[in-house]
Amino acid sequence: MIPSISVARWSSLTYALIAVLFCTNCAEKKPDKKEATITAVQTHKIKVIFDTDANNELDDQHALAYLLFNGDTFEVPGITVNATYNGGEIQGHFDEAERVLQLSNLKGDIPLLKGANGNYQEISEDFNPEDYDGQDGVDFLIETTKKDAVIIVAVGKLTNIALALKKDPGFAERTKIVWLGSNYPQPGEYNQDNDTIAMNYVLNSSIPFEMVTVRYGDPSGTDAVSVTQDEINQKMPGLGPIAKMPIKGRHGGEFANFGDYSVSLFQHIFDHVEHPGDKKTRPLFDMVAVAILKNSNWGEQKEIPAPILIDNAWVERPDNNRKITLWENFDKEALLTDFYNTMKNPILVSNP
Repeated sequence: MIPSISVARWSSLTYALIAVLFCTNCAEKKPDKKEATITAVQTHKIKVIFDTDANNELDDQHALAYLLFNGDTFEVPGITVNATYNGGEIQGHFDEAERVLQLSNLKGDIPLLKGANGNYQEISEDFNPEDYDGQDGVDFLIETTKKDAVIIVAVGKLTNIALALKKDPGFAERTKIVWLGSNYPQPGEYNQDNDTIAMNYVLNSSIPFEMVTVRYGDPSGTDAVSVTQDEINQKMPGLGPIAKMPIKGRHGGEFANFGDYSVSLFQHIFDHVEHPGDKKTRPLFDMVAVAILKNSNWGEQKEIPAPILIDNAWVERPDNNRKITLWENFDKEALLTDFYNTMKNPILVSNP
């Protein structure tokens, strides 16, 4: 749940925006109530910074493309990257995010910045706020949230978020974090395990925080929002805008649209990674964290007292006044239908 000060700020910004929309040309014409409501819905867009470990697997790329192709819903002030252990050093994550931007003809239009290569504990020791690992990305988060109401969708480790809170405690009052991570209430999960200390730091802060659960093997988490390689091979070829400058793919080859690159990403996953008992399916975890901002009916949410992870076990704190939002039980059919429709009919985002 957003603390009262944050609610007030977000509400005032929203009401101010709607007031501007309603008063435009009001001297010439007074729209009726129905017309004004439609105008507000059509004009207001959600500003999202996407914080990603883009080179980790393949769901980040699909989530980023989905975000970039939903320009009627979102505006994207920027993208920040961090490094997690399956994706190599920070440059690899930067390069992969840049490939998706180039396929979207948005390279150079949407800022892309490097965040943390290391973990929170390493970086926060003897922390120098003027010179630290991840400074470009973290400072971008801090400064952008000073200018406007922006939501940060984090789909990797939470190091960049924790560092922003450490450097500027006021950051907690200016934004909201939607994080794809954790198997809560069970232990384990890739994003969580890459920087548990950062996650606990964020959970113990006051920043509005929504946890979009993963829950491997459990139908209640984003792990259930999966697609097959055959489905990708049938539906994705040729989809997305035609790139003005084709890319060289992460695994070789040249691609001029995201749909063809999607096919390549899936082919590489199943050609090079063993999946015992797997019928060549792969979840689009990260895409769900973006989609629920577009339509909250595509998942169930509930408020819980913020727990803490100690020795790889979740510890409940029922008397904790700090509350977070937990997302689970996602509408797979609706989510994937919208994903494919978006790929077929992309509307590119703008940088506000």
